[in-house]
This record gives sequence, structure tokens and C-alpha cells, in this order.
Amino acid sequence: MNKPKLWTKDFLIISSTNFFIFMIFYLLMVTLSIYTIDQFGATASQSGLASSIFVIGALAVRPFAGKYIELIGKRNMLYGALVLFLVTTLIYFKTDSLAFLLTNRLLHGIAFGFASTATGTIAADVIPNERRGEGTGYFAMSMNLAMATGPFLGLFLSQHGTYNMIFASCVIFAVIAFIPTLFMKFKKVELTQMERDTLKGIKIGDFFEVKALPIAIVMCIVGFSYSSVLTFMTAYSKEMGLVNVASFFFVVFAIFLLASRPFTGRWFDLKGENFVIYPSLLLFGIGMLVLSQANHGFILLAAGALIGVGYGTFQSSAQAIAIKNAPRHKMGLATSTFFVFVDLGIGIGPFTLGFLIPVIGYNGLYMSMALVGFACMFVYYLLHGKKSVGGKQKVHAYK
Repeated sequence: MNKPKLWTKDFLIISSTNFFIFMIFYLLMVTLSIYTIDQFGATASQSGLASSIFVIGALAVRPFAGKYIELIGKRNMLYGALVLFLVTTLIYFKTDSLAFLLTNRLLHGIAFGFASTATGTIAADVIPNERRGEGTGYFAMSMNLAMATGPFLGLFLSQHGTYNMIFASCVIFAVIAFIPTLFMKFKKVELTQMERDTLKGIKIGDFFEVKALPIAIVMCIVGFSYSSVLTFMTAYSKEMGLVNVASFFFVVFAIFLLASRPFTGRWFDLKGENFVIYPSLLLFGIGMLVLSQANHGFILLAAGALIGVGYGTFQSSAQAIAIKNAPRHKMGLATSTFFVFVDLGIGIGPFTLGFLIPVIGYNGLYMSMALVGFACMFVYYLLHGKKSVGGKQKVHAYK
């Protein structure tokens, strides 16, 4: 029996758009902390806030984006968000104070929240249900590659270029993200009157997909731990004298993630989520532990390999779990629910962990985050794993 086609034109376009908006996110995530210190004399916690406030903006709008995307229209939300994303990227050239920077970061985050919710929902719409785990894994790879490419480019430009070069690169990427979407075909979900009435509700529960909450909570904790890598890797590598090697940390991250992706997505579909989730969390925790002891370039890169496979595999698998049982008209809500908790973990991480660094140092920070990673195996078991009989839950057809 032939499998439904996955690699369609629309799937490739939405994946590439998602890649570029996430690359901008990660590129700025690793550079703006240093930028705020150099340009405005910010403290460690203030520099962390420059990263966190972007995510707070995304976090604030995701529930509304997910709830109303079918009423607004996927095309309208995507185009409007991408235009705002480009405008706020251009505004970085005009920042002349920390307050102005933080304001623009908040607006940029809002645009990112709408755009990434739209791309995730559109991708879920074009992925065949029979290839849900595999397709979601490949779509998530656009985020994973951005997670590697963005920080690598950011570290490279911060060492060899200027901040204006960083901002100019982001503008170019924002334009590239938008143009291909003009050639997409958007599937429209015809909502029944009952479904429309449900989407127009104003209860708190109307802004979250309940079935996505357990795995989203685990993702929040894992994202909190991983935010320490995104935000403080530059400062950590400088302290160790491994700045040049640190640039390749995210390259190794991507290489090992790419090498594992063809297997992990199929295993998810054939053997069930538990078969993939538990090893990925274990590898993530080991990777953070290795990172905490990195006193040589090889050890730092080994940590990148372990974290790449562990975090990247867990994120894509968790996203597949979050959306696989959602009715078609609630795929956007399930997507936004998942990313609300991703944003929450990554958003509060930099600001919160910035207070710990003066007390326990970077080595202590990553040691603590390794323990968090290991603890997530138990949290996952309690919230979702034990309910997954044989590691695989039945995926019902979309309503």
C-alpha cells in the first residue's frame, strides 16, 4: 500500500518559512544579551529580559492566535503576522535606548507568536494523518535547523561583524520567509455552526486544547532547561576560552539531529511515542551534564551532539503528540497550546536563571539543568507516558 505523499510544494514552502522566522528568533536570542550589555550597559538580568520579553510577547498572543485562526483564516493570519514581523525587524536599526529595544522586542515577539502559530497549523493541515509522526518530525526539523543555524550565524557575526550586520541579516531572512508563501494553496476548513459557536467562547478553557496540556507542560520544563544553552552559551564559552569552538556547537547539534531524524519519526509512528520520548529525554539530560563539565572543545561538541538528538527529537515528538488527537478545526488551538508552553519555558528561563549564575556559576547552572532534564522522564511518565499503552496511543481520524 502506497503512503500518502508528504513532500508536497506546500509542505516545503511552509517548512522553509518556519525555518527563517525561527532562525531570526534564535539568531537574536544569542546575540541580544551581549548587545544590551555593550550598547546600554545592561545587567545580566536585564540582558536576560531582552531575550525573555520577546517570548512573553509570543506567549501573550498564542492562545488568541490558536483559537481564532480558523475564523480569521490561515492565509490572513500568516500574511499579517509576516508583515509585522518584517517591520519590527527593521526597527532594530533605530533602537537608541534599552526601553525602546524592549518595547520593540515585545512587538517582535507578538508577530512571531502569530506567525509561528499559523505555520504550525498550516503544516499540520498538509501532513497526511498516516504520516503524522514522520511529517511533524520533518516539519519540526525546520525549527531544529534554525536552532542550530541561527545561533551559529549569530555567534559568527558577533565575533566578525557588527550589530547592524546582524540586524540586516534578519531583515533579509524575514523577506525570504514571506515571498514563498505567496505561491501556496491554503486549505479552508468549513466550520459548522456548532464549531463556530465553540470558537467564539470566552472561557479560559476555550483558549487551550485540554488534550495537549500534559505533553505541553513537559515541553515547558524541557524548554526552561534548554534556554540556558540558548542564552548563556556565548558568555560560558568566553569564560572557558572556547568561543571559536562554541560557534560549532550548534553545527554539531544540527548534524546529529539530521542524522537521527529519518529513524525517530518512523519509530514514533510504528513503535509509539514512549519508544522515542524516554531515550530523547535521557540523552538531553546526559548532554547537559557533559556541557557542565566542558573544559575542552571536544567535550563541548560532544555535548552539542547529545543535546541535539535529545532536545530536537523530544520537541518534534512532543509536538506530534500535542496535535495528533485534535479535531481538524482545533489543530490551531492544539498547536498554540503546545507553543504557549514552549514559549513559557524558554521565556522565563533566561530572566530567572540570570539570577542563579552569580551564585552557582555556569558549571553549576548546567549541572542543575541536567538534573531537570532527568526529572522530566518521571514527569512525562506521570502526565502522559503511563497512559500510552504499549507506548502507542490510537490516532483517530480528524473530525
